[in-house]
Amino acid sequence: MSGNKWSAHESAYVDDGVEVGDGTKIWHFSHVLKGSKLGARCSLGQNVVVGPNVSIGDDCKIQNNVSVYDGVTLEDGVFCGPSCVFTNVRNPRAFVSRKEAFEPTLVKRGASIGANATIRLGVTLGEYCFVAAGAVVVKDVPAHAMVGGVPARQMGWVSHAGEVLRDDMVCSWSGDKYEVRDGALVRTERGARTVNWPAE
Repeated sequence: MSGNKWSAHESAYVDDGVEVGDGTKIWHFSHVLKGSKLGARCSLGQNVVVGPNVSIGDDCKIQNNVSVYDGVTLEDGVFCGPSCVFTNVRNPRAFVSRKEAFEPTLVKRGASIGANATIRLGVTLGEYCFVAAGAVVVKDVPAHAMVGGVPARQMGWVSHAGEVLRDDMVCSWSGDKYEVRDGALVRTERGARTVNWPAE
């Protein structure tokens, strides 16, 4: 199955009316439900479910066994590790319909979510933050923060390239230099190696 410069494996389902950007690939046994929009150059791994009515930005990678439910928005460049979990109802019961109680979850550009992490409904994950594998996120995560544990707590800061910043606050991959100002991470100097995504 293919569309305008995008492709889906023959075992995948893409409902009518779904928008898919150029270069996006949808792999085995995945399902994109009605009303959803996928950006350009995304990759949906095996057994991924998106929607209905979900918006996913450009350059996102969603690994195997992830369900991105109604109410979840992924901005550009988001990484979702294998089997990470989004929730959208606070008090689910199999026998009570609570679709009107869905709460929005926003994952901002460049954020990474590790394998088997759980993201509670209603939170915002800040730009370029990093959620460790197995973490349970129950509150908003600041931009560039690294969080882990159950419940998740901040363990440090990460660079645009996803490297943990040590005491010298220099990214070991790019050489970018950072400072913490008023509780937020600020890049103060570019290194020799450039992260070319996104254009800034």
